[in-house]
Amino acid sequence: MATLHNTAAKGDFAPTVLMPGDPLRAKFIAETYLKNTKLVNNVRGIQGYTGEYKGKPVSVMASGMGMPSIGIYSYELFNVYDVENIIRIGSAGMLSPKLKIRSVVAGMSAYSNSNYGAQFGFKGNMAPCCSFELLEKAVAAARRMGVEMPVGPIYSSDTFYDATEPKPSAILKDLGVLAVEMEAYALYLNAAKAGKNALALLTISDNVFTGESLTPQEVRETFTQMMEIALEIA
Repeated sequence: MATLHNTAAKGDFAPTVLMPGDPLRAKFIAETYLKNTKLVNNVRGIQGYTGEYKGKPVSVMASGMGMPSIGIYSYELFNVYDVENIIRIGSAGMLSPKLKIRSVVAGMSAYSNSNYGAQFGFKGNMAPCCSFELLEKAVAAARRMGVEMPVGPIYSSDTFYDATEPKPSAILKDLGVLAVEMEAYALYLNAAKAGKNALALLTISDNVFTGESLTPQEVRETFTQMMEIALEIA
């Protein structure tokens, strides 16, 4: 059962895994929200925990940064560990002027400059979608909690420091893309190929146009609305 990247045993992961990028955010969620928590993986410091939230088994495991990294971990969770649902809970840069720092958004579909999708054999351009089932539950949970959560396309970039001119961010903003991050495109494609469910819930950590940004500790410990929405639908 173990892989090069994951030493968990069969049955160690719950059917639903919350997946932040940062291992320390995974640790924060496990210690803050879960009961009877067990560390099931720590290969390369990519911490995975399984515990209980309101009596229901839930796992949380980091993905690392970028599509190659989440591509590996989500593939193994879906195809080796029989996980049914992965909810990415990550940070993102604001593209839509309707958003602000700490806004929570749900990625209905993901655009990308990545070649990750080429492995699936389709020769055109792909903008994979999330699981409607998870999205519907997340929207309902956000409403119950009084959280305004815009839903729309997001942009998964292979490059954090993008030297492209003109900047894709300005173009995508005019197309209604909400935010930029680095993982959802690969996650959505892996879920589609495996016949599983995926959703990216994102909290805005920075404004790519003005440079306004939160600190790493704020990103790790203050994005609780997003975490709680994900836990409610796990």
